[in-house]
Amino acid sequence: MSQIDQISVFLPAYNEEANLRSTIENVTTNLKKNFAVWELIVVNDGSKDKTGSIADSFAKKDKRIKVIHHNPNRGYGPALISGLYACKYPWISFIDSDGQFDFSEITTLTKKQQQTNADLVIGFYKKRQVSFTRKLNTKLWQIIVWLMFGLNVKDIDCGFKLISKKVLDKIEKLESKRGAFISSEFLIKCQKAGFKIVQVGVSHYPRKMGEGTGANLDVIIQSFIDLFTLWRKLK
Repeated sequence: MSQIDQISVFLPAYNEEANLRSTIENVTTNLKKNFAVWELIVVNDGSKDKTGSIADSFAKKDKRIKVIHHNPNRGYGPALISGLYACKYPWISFIDSDGQFDFSEITTLTKKQQQTNADLVIGFYKKRQVSFTRKLNTKLWQIIVWLMFGLNVKDIDCGFKLISKKVLDKIEKLESKRGAFISSEFLIKCQKAGFKIVQVGVSHYPRKMGEGTGANLDVIIQSFIDLFTLWRKLK
């Protein structure tokens, strides 16, 4: 089995000026250490702060770093779609740009792939650093998705994954709108297409700066709209 030596990584980012620089530095340091050929794509999703200019400054210094700018903000789903379909190498990974993951753990995911020959290696939080309410909401969401689609994974929305590019070439195009249903839609379609999904634990660190948007009411409402739209389509 060949070793993974070419990889595309992308970072969805919205108003992350306080965290993006350190996240890019963490990612690029570990890319240089572990992969012969790589690219990094920052998806600036209509940020109102300096996120875009920070990303551009890195891209000017290294041709392996690219930036996609959304204007205006489109939401996490479209940001993930832009990142996924912009990647060119045989393997794709992404992490959230908020500094709550350590990209050095990419070796944990690549080793798991080598051991299992999986098409997707998806992270699950060893200990998620969010509020109890957020954890409860996530658990309820996972139960709903399991009941409706039979998708049984430990953490649907964990923002650290390793994906074979052939998966994107074969599954139906992702359609989620502004909500957070995108990860569920992606895994549901991968499971339906018969791809092998394995899971591995990853560390999660407290957010030091800024605020996440996953618990916003409009995001939650749109997630349920996307959920039932896909359910009607697949039933």
